Amino acid sequence: MKINVLIALLLITIAGCAVGPDYKRPQLDIPKEFVNDDSLMISDSLSLSIADTSWWSLFQDSVLTDLIHTAVKENTNILVASSRVEQYMALYGVAKSDMYPQIFGKATTPYGQFSSVNTGTEKNPTRAIFNIGISADWELDIWGKIKRSKESASAELLASEESRKGIILMIASQVASAYIDLLSLKKQLEIANNTVESRDYSIFLFKLRLARGDISDLELIQLESEFWVAKSKIPFIEKKISQLETAISILLGRNPGKIKTTNVLDNLIIPEIPTGIPSALLERRPDIKQAEQKLISANAKIGVVKSMYYPSISLSGILGLASNDLTTILDPQSRIWNIGGSITAPIFTGGKVSNQVKVAESVKKELLLTYIQTIRNAFKETEDAFSDRYYTQEQLAMEKNIVESLLKYKELADLRYREGVTSYLEVLDAERSLFSAQLQYADTQASLLKSVVNIYKALAGSWLEKLSKESLKK
Repeated sequence: MKINVLIALLLITIAGCAVGPDYKRPQLDIPKEFVNDDSLMISDSLSLSIADTSWWSLFQDSVLTDLIHTAVKENTNILVASSRVEQYMALYGVAKSDMYPQIFGKATTPYGQFSSVNTGTEKNPTRAIFNIGISADWELDIWGKIKRSKESASAELLASEESRKGIILMIASQVASAYIDLLSLKKQLEIANNTVESRDYSIFLFKLRLARGDISDLELIQLESEFWVAKSKIPFIEKKISQLETAISILLGRNPGKIKTTNVLDNLIIPEIPTGIPSALLERRPDIKQAEQKLISANAKIGVVKSMYYPSISLSGILGLASNDLTTILDPQSRIWNIGGSITAPIFTGGKVSNQVKVAESVKKELLLTYIQTIRNAFKETEDAFSDRYYTQEQLAMEKNIVESLLKYKELADLRYREGVTSYLEVLDAERSLFSAQLQYADTQASLLKSVVNIYKALAGSWLEKLSKESLKK
């Protein structure tokens, strides 16, 4: 009796252990601050709240807000990712179920000749045996194989959820960037149409002057060539608008179609950039969380394969009824039961288990390197986003000065031409330079707004949790 108690205590003690390494987050050499951020500590709660706010609302454009909310709920890639999370949730349930006894009901009616050895008779008649019963099997998780499998499945589930959040993050930023580009193209189209309209009117006036002999054919031809240069921009921009509207429609989970806009590029508010953001906030990024959960899963799988070195102990039992005659199967004499156990231990596997352990360890090593690289890429994206924001703002300020200077140049060139001081070539040069500068300025405006989107995308934040929950609402 004492021996049985000792064995039971030993099994309980062993069952509390699990082979394989416990997960510990790797110690990484990561920067504590951003290179392109002057203030690296959060100075007040406002900065943190800006980092966590629903950044798309800061542009103060209701259409953009609606587009993002629609995409989050209906984008096909997000729906696919949600289905994948459901798959991993079910797989986690499968792994978890191995912790409990597996109970089955069973009824059989074999017919034939059965052994009559030790029955006291030499006859072995052909007969049927009716069996009704319940069987149970339970593998004791002495070495922690099931525990590690559950740990791995849990990490895979969390990784799939972070993958879904990462797709939401990407789709939201893509919708915002595409919408900003759409407004930029519409502004460029307006500039091109205004330029064409202005040059068309100039051609009309020049034809009148040519008829009076005031100007030569050369000046009219020069003006017409610049008219067609501006005119050729219109179909090019319209094509890009159409393609962009199609891309946005797909992001919204819709068929290609028009995207209605009620705002213009110049009216978009440039959101504040959170100052003093510590690098620790990058741990909220879904790609980093996903990479770590993959690493945790791989670490747990090492324990799963290492447990194959040790014996597998299972308990089983049957409770039921058995009889040669179906009419007597409910008699007390028809009861049957048994309980037992089995031990299966590897003796010779030809190196199969040891190689499986090597595979699991190499997978963990690969995912550790992937985790490190993911963190480095996260810092690179954030540094690039801050750098893009800073230098694009400087570029936009300079391009604004260029446009203002060229407007004055055009006014002076027109004045000099009307007074007969210079030829119309100077006016055409001023108009050509102004037209190009205006188009470039609109494009840089969009780049500056998109750089803000990229900063919020790089930092992630609690706003992503809100979008994630919203995407699950039907």
